Amino acid sequence: MTHVVTESCIGCKYTDCVAVCPVDCFHEGPNFLVIDPEVCIDCGVCVAECPVEAIFDEKDVAPEQADFVQINLRLTRQWPLITAAREPMPEAAAWAGKKDKRGELVEMA
Repeated sequence: MTHVVTESCIGCKYTDCVAVCPVDCFHEGPNFLVIDPEVCIDCGVCVAECPVEAIFDEKDVAPEQADFVQINLRLTRQWPLITAAREPMPEAAAWAGKKDKRGELVEMA
């Protein structure tokens, strides 16, 4: 099992989760973070740190968000590792409450 970043992260990219990760499993794209399932040790410390509740244990991902398991895996191979917290995106607060953001995911780094 691993943890998965889901749709709520899109447009926000808070990095509180990165700061507490003991194994450096997060990768950063233009407007989203992903977790490398091959590195994640399933400790769960990142879950409580996410201010938009975007991180779930793989078994707890909602059915309508299930494609994010594969999105995390695929984008981990394309995006660079992030190992330290950074400022969230400038419009993070406005994006935090938005729904149906999947179409806003920018995959090109």
